[in-house]
Amino acid sequence: MNTYRTVVSVCNGTIDKVFVNEGAYVHEWEPLFLLKTNEGVLKKIELGVGGNVFSLNVKPGDRVIHDMALAILKEDVLPSGCD
Repeated sequence: MNTYRTVVSVCNGTIDKVFVNEGAYVHEWEPLFLLKTNEGVLKKIELGVGGNVFSLNVKPGDRVIHDMALAILKEDVLPSGCD
């Protein structure tokens, strides 16, 4: 069974950097995006699961709002050495 996770924006702001590509494998807590808040603070967007990037919805320079879907991750359900 496939499990998908939505990566969402933690605040309003602008995408400063995208660290992943569609189809890439990402590990738990690996930075996915760098977001610059409206106040000028840089925030890393991470997720506590690993898997493949199923889709990317934003690119650098895009304005985002709180809880906006930035990407969809197809979760890796196989146990790893740390599970």
